[in-house]
Amino acid sequence: MIRLDIYSDPVCPWCFIGKARLDRALESRPDHPFDIRWKPFQLNPDMPATGMSRDEYMAMKFGDAKGILDAHKPIIDAAEDTGLTLDLPAITRTPNTLNAHRLIHWAGLEGRQTAMVSTLFRAYFQQGRDIGDSETLLALGDSVGLDRSMIARLLDSDADRDIIATADRDARARGISGVPFFVVAQQYAVPGAQSVETWRNIIDELDPPA
Repeated sequence: MIRLDIYSDPVCPWCFIGKARLDRALESRPDHPFDIRWKPFQLNPDMPATGMSRDEYMAMKFGDAKGILDAHKPIIDAAEDTGLTLDLPAITRTPNTLNAHRLIHWAGLEGRQTAMVSTLFRAYFQQGRDIGDSETLLALGDSVGLDRSMIARLLDSDADRDIIATADRDARARGISGVPFFVVAQQYAVPGAQSVETWRNIIDELDPPA
């Protein structure tokens, strides 16, 4: 197996799109060599713990309604081209994603990391759920088979906050400033939401068909 590290944030639309494109490539190459590991990267590490109003956040980042529309259009177009349906108007809050990353980490310990990432993306971008809310995270963790009572205890503690913070700092120290960001075999960087065809080509170069 070849390790594929994916730096991502569950509130990053391009990460959702990038994952969907990678998934399409993997579906067409079922014997792909990748051992996928999700790595934390917070787009908004200074976000208040309770998050903030989505409207307020978007206004701070993109200005007026036209600026917001201009920011959304390429995302919507790319999602549609990839076969994803987003419900951006349903999103009412921009969360702090520290606890979501902790949940992804704990899911990884039980072999459910990719399922957890997929669930978080769908919850946020297609259902408008607040993935910074503990009850929401408990329900989502439970939906992929994590022990709800154990996750509740962990969320109520400081467990593994340092692991997430250190991994995020390490990513930035490596020069990663945006996500998604893929690292193949701990050596080769593949930044951005690459096309399905690009991933097929990468897979075929790594593991040529017989």
